[in-house]
Amino acid sequence: AYGRKIKRLTPEDRVAYDAVYDSITDVFFRENPQGKELVEWKYQRFMRDYAKVVKSLDDNVGRVLDYLEKAGLLDNTLVVYTSDQGFYMGEHGWFDKRFMYEESMRTPLVMRLPKGFQKRGDIPELVQNIDYAPTFLELAGVEIPDDIQGISLMPLLRGEHPQDWRSSLYYHFYEYPAEHMVKRHYGVCTERYKLIHFYDDIDQWELYDLQTDPTEMNNLFDKPGYESIIEKLKQELVGLQTLYGDSIEYRLRDKKL
Repeated sequence: AYGRKIKRLTPEDRVAYDAVYDSITDVFFRENPQGKELVEWKYQRFMRDYAKVVKSLDDNVGRVLDYLEKAGLLDNTLVVYTSDQGFYMGEHGWFDKRFMYEESMRTPLVMRLPKGFQKRGDIPELVQNIDYAPTFLELAGVEIPDDIQGISLMPLLRGEHPQDWRSSLYYHFYEYPAEHMVKRHYGVCTERYKLIHFYDDIDQWELYDLQTDPTEMNNLFDKPGYESIIEKLKQELVGLQTLYGDSIEYRLRDKKL
């Protein structure tokens, strides 16, 4: 992926890019940081690059909005700002971004609504990125295919609160072993609780109360008093796996379900 991005640069951009990062590389090899200094160097380098990217994104969101306004399109356009998951920067002692913990399960979602939508502020309902496609299709007046798994967010954008809206979210990561080396796991998350099962070559369950433990530092799965909550979450988990057509082979590997 890195090589493909580099090839997209114009010759002039490549010269400017190399001038910046070659100088950084020269300093790195000259100083040759080790141990804690190496960790701190990597962290500072990553965060500075990250902050510059965020600054560029902010500038260009402004450019897009300015263009839409000048072109007379702003009131007829849904503007959506979202992203991939964020990388862990030491939370839980983890790496990458593919774990089901809150820091990477949640992603930004900000919308500027077209004219006629009066909703402002936060939307408390549980939404997923699979909801984007049906939302865009409905807003454009296009029929939503039956095989789309998400739900259009249009009622929420109108300020409605449907009584039958989803009460839980499903997660499943199964790309292991692979480049990122995050263990296979699936789970279910409600407004208050999260149940995670790491499976395949390990068998480990985790339960968190997001109300009393929002940073998910206290695994309650083996604590007395949570048996009925775990049973309900497992039933919800199987229901979501069935709803989304997730492979039953993963469920059958664990006899506890």
